[in-house]
Amino acid sequence: MRINGGIYYNNSGLTNSIRAMHLQSVLLEMRNENVGGFDKIGYQRKEPVVSSFTEFMGVNALSETLDDKVGRIGVSDNPLDIALANKGYFQIETKDGIKLTRDGRFKIGKDGSLLSLEDGAVLSDAGIPIKLPFVPQDLKQVKVDRNGKISLFDDKTHEFKNIARLGVVDANGLVVMDPNVKQGCNEYSNVSLQEEFIKMMPIMKNFDANRQMYMLQNSVLGKAISQLGTSS
Repeated sequence: MRINGGIYYNNSGLTNSIRAMHLQSVLLEMRNENVGGFDKIGYQRKEPVVSSFTEFMGVNALSETLDDKVGRIGVSDNPLDIALANKGYFQIETKDGIKLTRDGRFKIGKDGSLLSLEDGAVLSDAGIPIKLPFVPQDLKQVKVDRNGKISLFDDKTHEFKNIARLGVVDANGLVVMDPNVKQGCNEYSNVSLQEEFIKMMPIMKNFDANRQMYMLQNSVLGKAISQLGTSS
């Protein structure tokens, strides 16, 4: 007994060209999104992952992954701007669940809660929202060390009181032991404009090549149909 197996593929040239142009358009969109996120705080660049048989499956064989390298860190005048100099994410409690982000621009609510710019509650390493016992008159009274421990200066006792520790985790939700927290700093994106523009060039060239191929095949097909109509 003989078993025959394999992959049989039969598709028109026009379909191949359209599929390829669609794929290149999505790839270019990813690169453009990275360029657009260059100046965004906490933005992590997206890297396309092209699997096998992409020429047959088109965009269905395309996925993306996040580049988790640390971005550019700049000094801020706001003591509640927190940056992570190592890999990891802050945990923000939102209406849709817990969100992981590297955007550490925080604020203090009227009740003393530590919030994100979108009013999400910042979680501690215990998984509960961080809340200060009172709203400080001067934000410089809030201190955050490199391990994420938050302390608040009490005017009455003239001492710093330990409040909580920022809950910094990795992409799998595991606690990061050394987040290397930087108070009064913002982390901008890890996007390199030069790298993105360089990677755009072959995508644009491939798109143009498939476009030319599509136009050529369409022209030849049109002539063939016209000749068949004339001969009949």
